[in-house]
Amino acid sequence: MATDPQDLHMIALINRIADRSDGSGRDAELALRELYDLTSSKLFGVALRVAGKRDWAEDALQEAYLNIWRIAGDYKVALSPPMAWMGVIVRSRALDFLRRRTSERADAVRELDDFVNDTVAGDSPNPMDTTQASEQAWALHECLRKLDARQREVVSLAYLRDLSHGELAERLKLPLGTVKTWIRRGLEQMRGCMSKFA
Repeated sequence: MATDPQDLHMIALINRIADRSDGSGRDAELALRELYDLTSSKLFGVALRVAGKRDWAEDALQEAYLNIWRIAGDYKVALSPPMAWMGVIVRSRALDFLRRRTSERADAVRELDDFVNDTVAGDSPNPMDTTQASEQAWALHECLRKLDARQREVVSLAYLRDLSHGELAERLKLPLGTVKTWIRRGLEQMRGCMSKFA
């Protein structure tokens, strides 16, 4: 049983979040805000150690507090102190976030590899032939030039700077869906354009 005053205060806040008895949820929202103010700096450290990047840790922490909001009723005082319980949630969210980002990056690399194999790789026995490489580079440049300026920027940043879709959306202040659509359409246009030079 928790006896530490800070633990008791956090337990009371978690119970208020779980209760939501006032109908509007206002008391639960206030309790979550107070719990966040009380614990977020320590839990951010947990997220940062797992995720490795500040922006990823921030996103993971936000997801963790949303999860705490949803499952506050599942908290059992007898099983763990409140910080340990929340630490497990944050760690789990950070690991999930890290897996998703790694998967996104792997998908982007696979997409680029497929694009390069479909459009640049030749049937020549010597793929390093400088004349062919020079022609392919020129063709690639010409096809990139034909893309809309914003689309060209997104495709270039994604593949030349190795940025994930999420990183691009954040950097360019665009919705994630827009970035994914622009990359997909840009690659389709590039394939069509490059096929004319084949």
